[in-house]
Amino acid sequence: MTPSVIPGYNIVMPPAKKYFEDLYRRRNRPEFIHPDPLEFVWQYKKPGDMEIAGIIAASLAYGNVKQILKSVEKVLAPMGRSPRGFLLSASAKDLDRLYSGFKHRFTTGREMIVFLKALRTALEKHGSLNGAFVSVMGPGANYEETIYRFVNLVFPGLCSPTLIPCPARKSSFKRLNLFLRWMVRRDSVDPGPWKGVPAAGLIVPLDTHMHRVSRELGITRRKDTSMRTAAEITAFFSRLEPSDPVKYDFSLTRAGIRKEKSAAAI
Repeated sequence: MTPSVIPGYNIVMPPAKKYFEDLYRRRNRPEFIHPDPLEFVWQYKKPGDMEIAGIIAASLAYGNVKQILKSVEKVLAPMGRSPRGFLLSASAKDLDRLYSGFKHRFTTGREMIVFLKALRTALEKHGSLNGAFVSVMGPGANYEETIYRFVNLVFPGLCSPTLIPCPARKSSFKRLNLFLRWMVRRDSVDPGPWKGVPAAGLIVPLDTHMHRVSRELGITRRKDTSMRTAAEITAFFSRLEPSDPVKYDFSLTRAGIRKEKSAAAI
């Protein structure tokens, strides 16, 4: 099923909910996860380890997917069976020794070390990233302002060009929204280890695949990948699934990531 054009207006009308439900049923399956950094989250059983693996994997999710997977593996491998336990016990010398030579595209080892130290401090102060997020949650239908507060809480004054987004820039926070999807939603693809964070507030992780598909399906006509565009796309899906607006994110973006035909043509 493809989107239809409204006669006389040349405006694409997005498909009905049945289209997305059919796609979700066929695509939202564990066998379609690879290649995706989400697969690293599933390697752990405890929520504390899953959230640390998740924020590392999501934060490095830019560039070629094969390189992303290699880079995430390089960060997580030295942490052993418990990334959370590793961060809480590793000394500054340990982090320097293990990660000073790290490199992922524009992300340097020094940047990764600062990132990991900030995560450790957050664990020490709040017990978990889940706890940190809940502590800054405010009222409202989505987490845009909560995300800004979360970044300022966990990474105070540490925004960087590749790992830690700057709230002042009001970007779409694609990678952080991806991390939140993994942590909050629970189905056969998203593990959802977090508690106390309703899925209704989630925002679509606006990567190039979701942006292209959303334009092809007539969900948005915006050409930028700003938070405003992410909010517009999320609002559309909120009308379909008020309690779970990012439900269809994985199934809609699989085609582009796996080098298959566009979801709009499925």
